[in-house]
Parts: sequence; C-alpha cells; structure tokens
Amino acid sequence: MTAALQAKPIKLAHVVMRTSPGHFEPMIDFYQRLLGAEIVHRAPIIAFLTYDDEHHRLAISKFPITLPRLRFLRTVDHVAFTFASLKDLLDTYQRMQEVGVAPAWSVHHGGTISIYYQDPDGNLVETQVDVFDSIAATNEYIQSDDFIENPIGVDFDPSDWIARLAAGEAESEVSTRERQGPRNPGTVPRAIQGTPLWLMGKLAGALGK
Repeated sequence: MTAALQAKPIKLAHVVMRTSPGHFEPMIDFYQRLLGAEIVHRAPIIAFLTYDDEHHRLAISKFPITLPRLRFLRTVDHVAFTFASLKDLLDTYQRMQEVGVAPAWSVHHGGTISIYYQDPDGNLVETQVDVFDSIAATNEYIQSDDFIENPIGVDFDPSDWIARLAAGEAESEVSTRERQGPRNPGTVPRAIQGTPLWLMGKLAGALGK
C-alpha cells in the first residue's frame, strides 16, 4: 500500500507513563506545573491530565513494581510539547525555577528553541517554541549550511534571555542563533545522553583532536 492510499492518524492523542507508588504524586505535580495541565479524572492507580481541548493528553499510571530507568537503555528518547510563543516558553522556565526544577538542557536547535527537563522518573521532556512561522520555512532552514554544520544546536541561558528581554532588547535579536561551527556530540549534557553515551562522546571528541 502506498503512503498516498494508506489511512493515517489525524493527531497524536496522548502519552501514558508508568511510575512507582512513591513517584505517583510527584509525577502528577510535575506535569501539572510544566504543562499547566488539569486533572480530568483520577483513580487510585491512574490520573488523566490535559492542557487543551483533548479529553486527556497524558496519563500517569501507578505500578507496584517499577524499576529505575537507565537513560542509555531507553528506546523512547523524549516527548516534546510546543508552546505558542517564546514568552510562554520562558514563563514556563520561570515557573519551574520557582519550585526548584532546573532544566537539563537549554538549546537553540535552529528550527526550535528548546528547554529540556527530567521528570521525577528521569524521563526527558522537551518544551519548545518554533522559530519559523511555517513548516516550509523550517524545512528550508534544515537544508541550510548552518543546520548541516551544526544540527545539535547552540546552548543558551534562559535567565540571560529573560533579563535581556526585560531590558528592552528585541526578541528577534535575543533569539538569533549564533553560528558556532560543528559541535561535538560529547558536549551534549550527560542528563540528555546518559552516562555511557556521554563518556563515549567525550572519548571520541578527545581522539578526534
């Protein structure tokens, strides 16, 4: 069957996460804060949350035996949520900072500006905002020399961006990605890659010098 004739989903409906009894409440609290989500249904072993007009976008289920998850063994790397504006993305960063949750990585990928977090179970969650106004413009950018040269991204400090915007600097100037040349994968934070892959990247970078 060709792709043109194949039936296709109309949307990605929801994500379901398993967690241990001890992490059940912290996981619910984390996603409520990060996504501004509301609980639409709650039972002793599961909670359904949403942040839009979908009946639930996220479910957190409690299992008696849930082992710690090793980052480098996971097959699903992360889940990403898009915000409407850079202001919303940075407001979320500030909201998480206020309760002591710091991001694992803040990076300007080029097509998106992204801030990653680890939830109480260590799952990676990306919050992002699109840089371009259309998919076509994003696709054009990822064919550019800048992205081909550095598809990983350029790190940034959200607090610095907030201060610059508050001082009156234009958002377009603050959020412009600086061209820094090729990037060694070993410079991606350990929390993002997991220790084994992070160490391999460091070793490959050292041998490549």
